[in-house]
Amino acid sequence: MTLERLGRIAFSALATLVLLAATVLALGVSYGSPAPIAALDSINSPFKGLDYSILPPVQRYTARDGAALAYRHYPKAAAATPDTPTPGRRIVLLHGSSASSRSMHPMAQALVAAGYTVDALDVRGHGDSGSRGHIGYIGQLEDDLTDFMRSVPHPGPSTLIGFSAGAGFSLRFSASPQAALFDRYVLLSPFLIQAPSNRPNGGGWASVGLPRIIALTVLNKIGITAWNDLPVTQFALNAEAKQFLTASYSYALLANFGAHLDYAQDIRRAPNAIRLIAGMDDELMVPDRYAGIFANAGKTIPVTLVQGASHIGLTLNVPALAAIVAACRD
Repeated sequence: MTLERLGRIAFSALATLVLLAATVLALGVSYGSPAPIAALDSINSPFKGLDYSILPPVQRYTARDGAALAYRHYPKAAAATPDTPTPGRRIVLLHGSSASSRSMHPMAQALVAAGYTVDALDVRGHGDSGSRGHIGYIGQLEDDLTDFMRSVPHPGPSTLIGFSAGAGFSLRFSASPQAALFDRYVLLSPFLIQAPSNRPNGGGWASVGLPRIIALTVLNKIGITAWNDLPVTQFALNAEAKQFLTASYSYALLANFGAHLDYAQDIRRAPNAIRLIAGMDDELMVPDRYAGIFANAGKTIPVTLVQGASHIGLTLNVPALAAIVAACRD
């Protein structure tokens, strides 16, 4: 057999493999959407009956792309107590997946009562910030948070508190070049992709279109982002919640609103000023694994586990809020 003949065979085999790979990717992109998921009562019900009568109105800041993104401002309480923390500290709150700044209202109130100024953000793709479930590109959320800190300046130090997916994103931001915009990070029951702290199937909170995610991840690795706006996750919302929460995420939003896939690298790159709080009764996470996850990545951090607190309960019940306030003290 001549070299020319061998070359044609090799080229034909390679072309077949490329065609097969392209077909698999196309099928994943086209038909790998997330399946419908039943509502998860433990996530939907806790907010019923909460008092939103003094919820601050939405304010806006301008992101670098010209978008007017939403946040709620809670000014520092006028009266000071003997144990009021260092004057001037601001707390920036990031909600969890599907949610908005509204879900952080009880926590914001507890922090204001403790003497802090608080700003709760609607992360782009949620609430009143942009088109729900969508962002323009992976990395836009880091740009948005940087733009908020520069557009809404504060003279004192700032702490970033994130909950669940927002905590994963807070870890991601703490490992970024803009980490110094905050001098402390508090992670509340962080969602870390593929970490042993996640319960199987996300505890029933999300339906994931894994074939589409895999296909789009491969395409993104070679610079193809044309289909990043396709939905890849659906959340277990009831009919009422779907009216005001974010029901699904595009690939770009899912890939950005959380830690990187290599969350251990985020942990290694993050500053030491990180604290973690989780509820012992968390139905989505395995809280007693957090300390080991961080230690295995080379960082030992204070971890507080709150007895009697579920996933959402971490943002609502009195002992959990007291632990969050304590984590913010200088």
